[in-house]
Amino acid sequence: MKQQHTTPPQLRPAPRPSTRRGRTSALLLAMSLVTGAPSVAADDELAAAIASPARTPAFAARDPWRHPAETLEFFELAPDQHVVEIWPGAGGWYTEILAPYLRSHGRLYAAQFNADSPAQFFRQSRARFEAALAAAPERYDRVVLTTFDPPDHVEIAPAGSADRVLTFRNVHNWYMRGGGDARVIAAFEGMYRALKPGGLLGVVDHRLPEGRPLSDQEASGYLRQDYVIDMAERAGFEWVASSEINANPRDTADHPEGVWTLPPTLRLGETDRAHYQAIGESDRMTLKFRKPAAARAPS
Repeated sequence: MKQQHTTPPQLRPAPRPSTRRGRTSALLLAMSLVTGAPSVAADDELAAAIASPARTPAFAARDPWRHPAETLEFFELAPDQHVVEIWPGAGGWYTEILAPYLRSHGRLYAAQFNADSPAQFFRQSRARFEAALAAAPERYDRVVLTTFDPPDHVEIAPAGSADRVLTFRNVHNWYMRGGGDARVIAAFEGMYRALKPGGLLGVVDHRLPEGRPLSDQEASGYLRQDYVIDMAERAGFEWVASSEINANPRDTADHPEGVWTLPPTLRLGETDRAHYQAIGESDRMTLKFRKPAAARAPS
């Protein structure tokens, strides 16, 4: 029988922070006081990783939309964990934070695009990512590079070894271009296998409003939140909670070029550029799942 969902406790959306990264610790402390959640504000290593001048300036400029401090706090990250980041892409937006944060006491697996993919974009993106790692060994020398290309390549870390698996704005890619339910479930099953029993999966993705037809997911880059929860549960996960940390009520999710109409892509170029910049980055779901302590094999 399909599980009935009740609305989980929601975290209050954080105020849009300024780009003054020196305020990261204060922001994290305020977040913990508001939500009553365990504080990552005391985690100076995370605050330092987010505020690091070694981060790409254009990446740090996205912090007001992506809320890395609050998001990682919601996913209950700790510096001694084994963490898998799914498809960090060419630039590794979150890798720039996770790798130095986990370097001394934890481990980061970067589950990248397939180096032998028929898609040139995936091959080139992985090559750029590998070059970035090699160029900064003081930050990235301990990153373990693996391959994630469901359904064929899903061995992203030793089975049952990861404390956390994190995927940012990726689930829609597995659904689109004919992937559908089968590829999405295969992706979640691969993440499920990598996690320890009791380990957590964190998902951020572009959110299609409730009531919109699932057919709108095919080309828009947006997914319905209830769809993502259902796919994860079919792979064996328990839904723990959702957060509105990365919500954007200005985003109507009905743009001419889908989510790529909005920043940072701005696919329409100069056409209505100011309008889309005023909307900002997409409205995003932020979901937390658990691999049950008495884990069953994925169905």
